[in-house]
Amino acid sequence: MARRNGTETKLYSHVRPKSALAESFRTLRTNISFSSVDWPYKVILTTSPGPEEGKSTITTNLGVVMAQAKSRVLIMDCDLRKPVIHKYFDLTNIRGLTNLLVQDLELEDVVYATEVEGLFVIPCGPIPPNPSELLGSAKMVDLLEKAAAAFDVVLLDAPPVIAVTDAAVLTPMVDSALLVL
Repeated sequence: MARRNGTETKLYSHVRPKSALAESFRTLRTNISFSSVDWPYKVILTTSPGPEEGKSTITTNLGVVMAQAKSRVLIMDCDLRKPVIHKYFDLTNIRGLTNLLVQDLELEDVVYATEVEGLFVIPCGPIPPNPSELLGSAKMVDLLEKAAAAFDVVLLDAPPVIAVTDAAVLTPMVDSALLVL
């Protein structure tokens, strides 16, 4: 596993695909697909009650196993306060979601391919002064519609639900939400 800025990445499903932990993520992938038989979940938000509960690890590893199952997956770092998704994939956080929401950019301008075939990432980008307002904007709704059309699955890594309102703002825009406890 690679290191960046002292943070060890936790892409267990990619680094150790035959491990019991990777199998747990495949079980989660299967459970999600069975729970959405009539209406497949395209946009899935992951959050937790508080910080440091593993939501980003769940999001990234779920993205890996979904991509391993031949889906085109986009992980979007919607934690505009303490973003970490870029660290999991050894990416810079200079350009990302916040740029897309405040500048005249296209989705392709901020989507990064990862070493996992079929898995793409939009990092957070520069941390804004108004995260909730950006995430609740009409531009965000439009962006999620475009992302859902371009990818099989879009995974949103959102901030903790008790700490800030961001996850609650995003929830009406998604098909499903995972609460990591």
